[in-house]
Amino acid sequence: MAESAVTKKLGANPTRKEILANWTPEDPVFWKKFGERIAKQNLYTSTWALVLSFVVWTLWATIAAKLNMAGFHFSDEQLFTLAALPGLVGATGRLFYTYLPGLIGGRNLAFITTALLLFPLFGLGRALQDPTTSYDTFVLLVSFIGIAGANFSASMANIGFFFPKAHKGLALGINAGIGNLGVSLIYLTAPLLLGWNLSSFFGPGVATPNGMMYVQNVCYFWTAPTALTLVLIWMFMDNLPLPKQSPKSMLSIFGNKHTWLMCWIYTCGFGSFIGFSAALGLLVSKEFPEVSFSMAAFLGPFIGAGIRPVGGWLADRLNSGSNVTLVSLFIMLAASIVVLFGIQTHAFALFFGAFLLLFLTTGFINGASFRMIPYIFDNPFHASLVTGFTAAIAAYGAFLIPKIFGWSYANFQSVTPAFYIIIAFTVLTILITYVFYARKGSGIKC
Repeated sequence: MAESAVTKKLGANPTRKEILANWTPEDPVFWKKFGERIAKQNLYTSTWALVLSFVVWTLWATIAAKLNMAGFHFSDEQLFTLAALPGLVGATGRLFYTYLPGLIGGRNLAFITTALLLFPLFGLGRALQDPTTSYDTFVLLVSFIGIAGANFSASMANIGFFFPKAHKGLALGINAGIGNLGVSLIYLTAPLLLGWNLSSFFGPGVATPNGMMYVQNVCYFWTAPTALTLVLIWMFMDNLPLPKQSPKSMLSIFGNKHTWLMCWIYTCGFGSFIGFSAALGLLVSKEFPEVSFSMAAFLGPFIGAGIRPVGGWLADRLNSGSNVTLVSLFIMLAASIVVLFGIQTHAFALFFGAFLLLFLTTGFINGASFRMIPYIFDNPFHASLVTGFTAAIAAYGAFLIPKIFGWSYANFQSVTPAFYIIIAFTVLTILITYVFYARKGSGIKC
């Protein structure tokens, strides 16, 4: 392959700083010779930092169902509200974090936002050891956990610039998909940590009908991986010089109808993924109290997160993220109906099997829909901003789904009306995806 102008300029042994200053991933010679190795280092480190962020963001969902067993006395609506608050804060934070990589640098931002996770981990761990801690105190502390959810938009907005367009689907799928595995990881480890006697390090537990329980362990344990991640970020990530845009240029994405349409589609995918992840434990404890669900709670988030890179890869291979998204939405609709039927007939196997299928479809939708954005928005900077903004809006699913469940129980003593809303939302998303992107003549090949 012939030497390109950029690689000639860099010479045989350029410094990392010189490579970053001349970053041109669409140049195949530059990419193979210099860019790919650096991009992958940033991707792998960013992905692990994102795993940790999702661990912290959804950590409360693993504790909420155990809270009253630990000596607290909160109502169902209060518990669902606490489960929803991290989603509200995280989603709102994403609206701002999207723009920060271009202002302070991707590595700098990753380091700062990861360091901030230590505060809610220590604060909530301490509060959980005191049964007299007020509900309002928990509202503040659990809301603080939400800052972890904001990291996603910053990470996705940053990492996309490291890769050429042909590899963005897989790269963003890995960053987001494996990052989403943090949800599964906390569900997998929390039951072990709840029963693990680490009182010499983290404080005493409380007696329950099922034995001793150490709720603070779930918070304190993750402080050590957080500190280690700060070292990895400083060693292996970079501040890539990003194009500077005027505020008017940055705001221009809001006047484009496709920004809002992609927000709607991605909310149906990721909003469902993170919302169901936050509320599933409480939903099972309410509808199937006889089922011991702790060790199985990780399966849905694991499947949804694990399949997300496949969704991005499949969209790349088929050259059509819109078609992958559309087919997945139809399957999601069917799975949602079966989940509701499983609840109404009190058939846990049917309910849980359909829920796993629902999580599977969210992974395909998330990976494929993010692949659509660079093809809809030709300007790489605008595509990056839309990616981050879309992720921010979709994250409100982590707030809305638990709140809808809580509202449904409070007003109808049943979760059925909540699922009617979710099913209607899915139907509308199918129509939007088909009319604007998947049908022939839609005008956009994405």
